[in-house]
Amino acid sequence: MDSCTRTEVKMSLEEYKGVYVFAQQVDGEVSGIAYELLGKAKDLAKDLNTDVTAVLIGYNVKGLVDGLAQYGADKVIVVDDKELEVYRTEPYTHALASVINEYKPEIVLVGATAIGRDLGPRVSARVATGLTADCTVLEIGDFNDIASKQVLNNQLLMTRPAFGGNTIATIACPFNRPQMATVRPGVMQKIDPIKDAKAEVIEFNPGFTPDNKYVEILEVVKSVSDTVDIADAKILVSGGRGVGSKENFKLLEDLAEVLGGTVSCSRAVVENGWLPVERQVGQTGKTVRPNVYFAIGISGAIQHVAGMEESDIIVAINKDEDAPIFDVADYGIVGDLNKVLPPLTEMLKNELAAK
Repeated sequence: MDSCTRTEVKMSLEEYKGVYVFAQQVDGEVSGIAYELLGKAKDLAKDLNTDVTAVLIGYNVKGLVDGLAQYGADKVIVVDDKELEVYRTEPYTHALASVINEYKPEIVLVGATAIGRDLGPRVSARVATGLTADCTVLEIGDFNDIASKQVLNNQLLMTRPAFGGNTIATIACPFNRPQMATVRPGVMQKIDPIKDAKAEVIEFNPGFTPDNKYVEILEVVKSVSDTVDIADAKILVSGGRGVGSKENFKLLEDLAEVLGGTVSCSRAVVENGWLPVERQVGQTGKTVRPNVYFAIGISGAIQHVAGMEESDIIVAINKDEDAPIFDVADYGIVGDLNKVLPPLTEMLKNELAAK
């Protein structure tokens, strides 16, 4: 019976093909995470010898199709309905779950945004599959199933931080489809746009019948926030526990101001209450890829390095010459930041003023 059951499951899994990306859009503009996921989907699809499909959900959004094609979508499934004009949990869940049930994708990727974190778990529950959240690595590989003593090929291996970032877990979903994962913005890289690329467009509407699960939106109030998105910064001046105090971050702010950069930090700084969580770099913060990354008073724990190692240039300043951060740094200064930063800032200020 057990053998028969596994055979039946295996046969049903073979119906699922393709890598799908939820192409999040807000107010008629595709979110950057959608393009990043399409880039990763291209890599996964190549390994599986399949194609990439973007799922575009909204109202009057057909004009966004070409942009998705340029960033890697071979097909775009458009679910366009007045009920989808503004994001609401139930109609969007119904839309994406219906697409999955109809077209049977092997893999579904969702951005770990506010919308994606609300949508992904509900969709996975509705289609009876698993979901691995906040993945930092996605790759196709073999899964060793201890229970059956089988090696299952071509599985989506989903790597994510666990236990507060203190360990790394690689998770597979070998007996259910689709294999679903959410990925934080900035983790994956979008491809260079392919000019004049076109995608096959499939219009799909499962029908929407409002019920008591449909939240009625009475008013949308948009506010302007002065919150800095460190993922967009070209120069980051990042501080860790070694900065010593909240007051000492003034030294980092002075350097950032001279360079036209932004101050960011490690997890320890957030836990100490020195900077808000929006400034945190690392596995439990944001993944960044600036042109220049200053790591000041940061030891270089793997959880932090995972969030900034793709920076073009890394400059480390630490009084501990054996700090692991120097292993990933392009340039290093061993010294007390209180003695290093003021003259460095002044020198850079004078150099830039002379140009």
